[in-house]
Amino acid sequence: MPSRYIPGNSAAVSVGVSKRRAVERHKATLPRQAKRVVSWWRSKPPGRRFPDKAGDVVCADAVALLKALRNNIADIVFLDPPFNLGKTYGSRGPRQDRRPEDAYLAFMTEVIEQSARVLRSGGSLYLYHIPRWAVRLASTLEKELRFCHWIAVSMKNGYPRRKGLYPAHYALLHYTKGAPAVLRRPLVPPPACPHCDEFIRDYGGYRRHVEDGISLSDIWDDLSPVRHLKYKLRGANELPLAIPKRAVEISGRRNGLLVDPFAGTGSAIVLARLEGMKAIAGDREIANCRIMLRRLDAIRQRKRKKRPVAP
Repeated sequence: MPSRYIPGNSAAVSVGVSKRRAVERHKATLPRQAKRVVSWWRSKPPGRRFPDKAGDVVCADAVALLKALRNNIADIVFLDPPFNLGKTYGSRGPRQDRRPEDAYLAFMTEVIEQSARVLRSGGSLYLYHIPRWAVRLASTLEKELRFCHWIAVSMKNGYPRRKGLYPAHYALLHYTKGAPAVLRRPLVPPPACPHCDEFIRDYGGYRRHVEDGISLSDIWDDLSPVRHLKYKLRGANELPLAIPKRAVEISGRRNGLLVDPFAGTGSAIVLARLEGMKAIAGDREIANCRIMLRRLDAIRQRKRKKRPVAP
């Protein structure tokens, strides 16, 4: 047993501290007990699982991941699937992202059905896609959920096209499971001139009401995908953090759960953690899962640095 402190007996104190340190070193060498699978799983998580205090990262197919989750657990399901355009994602060649249309539609239908099952009553599903597929998938969403918003997220490119108008936006579909349990209206700064800092629009007599911000609309023309290699964590384009941030601001709740089965490098789960939500993320590429883990670890390190030092 560690020795009690006796005034003037520094040797006893030294022995007691040494024993405690020896016990701590012994504990550090013991194998860690496997963490209990959190109750949001109804079957063994598919693929390799990286558990965390506030959720899990799983290297698995999206459908397999969703099927392993329990019913009615998620406050937000965020879907940013491959667009079936023949893009290269990690170790998978472009053929993996160029399925026959019927096969891709069947795949996305199963993803939506499983996502609706996982959503809790009043929860929100966000689907980020190109308009051509958003229109077709909306009919599947209507069978399972209730329409809330069609949000147009602008693209900043303007390449010449031989046929048709240039597609200048992505679609972010917002559906809820019944009446939305949470539906906020975030405020954004009014558009201002970059040169004179004056408002671009004329708000007339309502100017004083918008100085603190205007309600977010369903046209988001201040965002763009992360395309430049300088800012990307992988070769393929990435989702800007502002998109999941706004989804969480509209529909999230502290200590709620966000599920992202197409997580990529983890933009959605990073925002969920920063906003105090738990998150379950999945991706087929182990390299992407490792990037997610590094980003989550960076959040933890940042939080530790902000903790006040005990006097």
